[in-house]
Amino acid sequence: MKIRRLFSLFFCLVLALSLAAPARAAADDVGDWEVEAKAALLIDPDTEEILYARNIHERLYPASLTKIMTCLLTLEAIDKGKLDMNQAVTATASALEGLPSDGSTAGIQAGEVMTVEHLLYCMMVVSANEAGAILAEKISGTVESFVDRMNAKARELGCENTHFMNPHGYHDSQHYTSAWDLYLITKAALEHPMFMTVCDASSHIVPATNLSPERQLNNTNFLIRSGREYYNPDVHGVKTGSHSQAGNCLVSTAQHASMDLLCVILGADRIQDEKGIWWTYSFVYTDKLYNWAFDNFSYQVILKEDDVAGEAPVSLSSTDHVTLRPERAVELLLPKGVELEELEKTLTLKSDPAEAPIAEGDVLGTMTITLDGEELAELNDGIRSTARELNEKKEMAEDLKHDRKPYRKALKSARAQLQSELSSQYGRTIHVEIFADLFDIVDEKWKEAIEGRLGRIKHSLVTEPQYALDAARIFRRMKRKEYEEIDLINTAGV
Repeated sequence: MKIRRLFSLFFCLVLALSLAAPARAAADDVGDWEVEAKAALLIDPDTEEILYARNIHERLYPASLTKIMTCLLTLEAIDKGKLDMNQAVTATASALEGLPSDGSTAGIQAGEVMTVEHLLYCMMVVSANEAGAILAEKISGTVESFVDRMNAKARELGCENTHFMNPHGYHDSQHYTSAWDLYLITKAALEHPMFMTVCDASSHIVPATNLSPERQLNNTNFLIRSGREYYNPDVHGVKTGSHSQAGNCLVSTAQHASMDLLCVILGADRIQDEKGIWWTYSFVYTDKLYNWAFDNFSYQVILKEDDVAGEAPVSLSSTDHVTLRPERAVELLLPKGVELEELEKTLTLKSDPAEAPIAEGDVLGTMTITLDGEELAELNDGIRSTARELNEKKEMAEDLKHDRKPYRKALKSARAQLQSELSSQYGRTIHVEIFADLFDIVDEKWKEAIEGRLGRIKHSLVTEPQYALDAARIFRRMKRKEYEEIDLINTAGV
């Protein structure tokens, strides 16, 4: 008689949503109103869970949302040492040549000298077309060469419906993108802390230059302007855009409680109501989508660390099954009121039964999670083994039973990186506190606090609260890179 023995098969879950899966909300699912823009996307950028989608792959005119890509390439040039934020740049006649007289401007003149930093603020806060052209020429020698770099970067990011003709977004029939591609571009830009610092500024002062007195810049994004009719304190950045062919467009982010979302609106109208008040619906729809999401969705743990996710039959071995368990808890953004029992988790094995010998780290299958027949998440079937990293974690766990030094080392490392990036960004020392209050939290509680969503503890990070948001984004990026892999691994071997 064969004796049944169970060995654990641990796996990490990265919830990569399939674009072919239906969006979480259709146009009539948001209540008694509709998003009547040409395209709209509401997404959690950390998990790529789509909460709302409308024509997200349709090629449309982005207007000044183009400047997100221009800003991204400028920040990359700074990171590579080709530019410096404090570097003085002289506006040339060739950079300003051909710019439309009716376009957005900060009034920068040929021969005027301004730093890279202030050019970025001119471009992202008041949408100055000339600032984009000046930066483009400075980086690539000519505006045309910079546009080639823009298109190459779009391809690199996986944009399939994007083609740029200029660095500022003035209308050209061959200048287009999609809501999804703008999400990809914005997500890449958000990896640079200075990006949000610039585009989340409600106003900015440009000091007097050789040709101009001091300039007061006020952001064209009224969702982040306190006192404006659209103001929403949860919203941060990113960029507005509009012209007659594009309509009113907006990319933004919002944070509320533990939720981080990104919204793209393309081709919204500007309409005068019966009282004679004009309403710009890129702002209206964005505000409504965020409020709808925050009111109706929440994160829920769908798999705990000790949950059994399934079993994999094994042939040609005295062991006839291995047990599947998650390496760590898995969280999904779900409609409020959904019971976990309503979720269907389907395990698909690469081979049934799996044939022994099964080595530690072998890939055995994938898992999908569905609700009412709709696929919410799928494990990537191109999964690589992390047996080595898992063993290192086991060794650290053993060390921690006797010594908390690994905790302190990890925290000090995070503190040093945060302080270095923030201080570099602001040009002076920004003091970051070590998570001293977390030293006394051991084992799983500590792990959950550090690996969890930073929004729950971000304001304890920095002694100067105005820098907490930038610190939070840096820290989230650090943790995403460290924990982004997904693997099905056999830790026992049979």
